[in-house]
Amino acid sequence: MRITFVLPHAGMAGGIRVIAIYAQRLQARGHEVTVVSTSWDPPGRRQRALAALRRWMHQLDPRAKGPLDPSHFDGTDINHVRIRRRGPLTDADVPDADVVVATWWKTAKWVNDFSPSKGAKAYFVQDYGAHEGQPLDAVVQTWKYPLHKMVISRWLMKLIEEHCGETDVDYVPNAVDLDRFFAPPRQRQPRPTVGFLYNPAPQKGCDIILEAIDYARHRIPELQVVAYGPVDPQPDLPLPPGTKYWKFAPDEQLREIYASCDAWLFGSRLEGFGLPILEAFRADCPMLLSDTACFREIAADAAAFFESRSREDLSAQIERLLDTTALRKQLVQNGRQRLLDFPIEACVQHTLDLYRSLA
Repeated sequence: MRITFVLPHAGMAGGIRVIAIYAQRLQARGHEVTVVSTSWDPPGRRQRALAALRRWMHQLDPRAKGPLDPSHFDGTDINHVRIRRRGPLTDADVPDADVVVATWWKTAKWVNDFSPSKGAKAYFVQDYGAHEGQPLDAVVQTWKYPLHKMVISRWLMKLIEEHCGETDVDYVPNAVDLDRFFAPPRQRQPRPTVGFLYNPAPQKGCDIILEAIDYARHRIPELQVVAYGPVDPQPDLPLPPGTKYWKFAPDEQLREIYASCDAWLFGSRLEGFGLPILEAFRADCPMLLSDTACFREIAADAAAFFESRSREDLSAQIERLLDTTALRKQLVQNGRQRLLDFPIEACVQHTLDLYRSLA
């Protein structure tokens, strides 16, 4: 089959990573996969000016073939076509294919307008979408397009049904490579350590995590903090003193990061799935999750939950988890069991079966 994924800016976001996983797995099965993405202007005048300068310099240098920014497609053999503008994309930007897949609410409009020669139209819904700059009414409108919808959580499925009355939606959860994130069993770190995904977007809840860590350090002064993220730490959301931070950490590094932690904190206030949950499960890292969105659907009894806007609750949960060996062991054991519900090859096969049925 010829399969085209249409992306916004192909950076280091979790949703882009999921697309990269599927693209590589489908191509390994002998299918012709193309990924088409656009340029992106970051917020802020200075950042936009620097991005424009990089694009201009890239266009002047005929030898420059690499991406302007790091991407989850770097180092892969996926045919990744970067369009040097923000969009919208048109027929001229994408190849003819059997299936063309929108991967974000703005790309859904583009795919909806493609001609039939670009392939049967699908919409891979990975997130709620209604964050800052993404109005709910515009997101809901994309759910009403005649694109076959695939969602990564039953929570998203219910949202689409609630807002659109749509019931013909397929559920295909995310999954992780069990060989890539495996970490050996271990005892608590010599120095108690917690980790988290650093992302300054308001819906990611890093503000509460940072406040809770500061609060917990009054009781556990030796508490070590590690983090990774897609951006440099921001001045208005500084990391705790002494934090070990990795920007653009590859999967091999992520495995080591998870394995170095006694607890992983995930504080998103709004999330379509949460791939780090499965990654931490595979690395035998106990999870502390915000009690919001679809996290209970994914983690069930394999994580401890905290009130998403309460630094006091999260701080208390950090102390409790670090002090209770039996609880950590139980969460690790339950996490291993939960992974059985998210087999990566079965998810890829289900996706391929859906694409075949559309084509």
